[in-house]
Amino acid sequence: MSTKKYSIAIHGGAGTILKSTMTADKEKAYKLALQDAIGAGEFILKQGGTSLDAVEKAIISLENNPLFNAGKGSVFTTTEKNEMDASIMNGRDLSAGAVAGISNIKNPISLARAVMEKSEHVLLAGLGALDFAKKINCEFASDDYFFEQMRYDQLQKAKQSNSITLDHTEDKFENGEKKFGTVGAVAMDVHGNLAAGTSTGGMTNKKYGRIGDSPIIGAGTYANNNTCAISCTGHGEFFIRSVVAYDISCLIEYKGLSLKEACDIVVMDKLIKIGGEGGLIAIDNQGNIELPFNSEGMYRAKKTRDSDLFIGIYR
Repeated sequence: MSTKKYSIAIHGGAGTILKSTMTADKEKAYKLALQDAIGAGEFILKQGGTSLDAVEKAIISLENNPLFNAGKGSVFTTTEKNEMDASIMNGRDLSAGAVAGISNIKNPISLARAVMEKSEHVLLAGLGALDFAKKINCEFASDDYFFEQMRYDQLQKAKQSNSITLDHTEDKFENGEKKFGTVGAVAMDVHGNLAAGTSTGGMTNKKYGRIGDSPIIGAGTYANNNTCAISCTGHGEFFIRSVVAYDISCLIEYKGLSLKEACDIVVMDKLIKIGGEGGLIAIDNQGNIELPFNSEGMYRAKKTRDSDLFIGIYR
């Protein structure tokens, strides 16, 4: 077991998540899921493993849990398909991999990592990404695996009102929640290397192959050993326009701001000014963690070698 510092943080989406609308059982299930995911990542960091492995393992745990809009719990598009996006980035050398608009891949984050490590590209989309997945023997899963009744019911409600919805909306699909369903992880390993990853099932009833910020390096995901590692969750269009993840890194690199100062400017000021709702998880190269969000809530957790596990849902 390593005696050097490590840090890890995860998120499972942000939005209008209110204690008043959450059942005790549901809250317990979310907290347990967050605990399992951060435990999977911390286990690797404790053994002296890489931040990249820790981020991937934590996200796989969240992708495999139907509570979250990623992997197994992905929402349905207007054509009743699941279209998933994911990205991962290594802060040591700025290598990155991403996939967008893919279906039937059990763990999109692992395919994103394969794009980074086994291709000369950063972002693969749609059928081409699936061809690549077959070539490297990535694990596929059937439509049945991804079918969750709750998600299907959300789609039918969204179709009735012809709305594109962010996982849960004010239409009270589920306990009156409006949730930006994405999962992500950031980590610093004992070698001082940073990594970040993000995975999502996108928007309920989405059309035209819409892609959000999750697979876009610099918008939804970014990691640089000189500054920080970031994974975002929120209204993707605004995060893309604001290049949120990279913006925070830049404020640290070029203005000398602390992680907290940079996060506060971007999440609590710049995003709000353009109507962008959501949040992010961030780790700097000293292992400091910030979990800012401007929505009512964000499923989140953090753990360092020297601190107890923190799990939060509400503001």
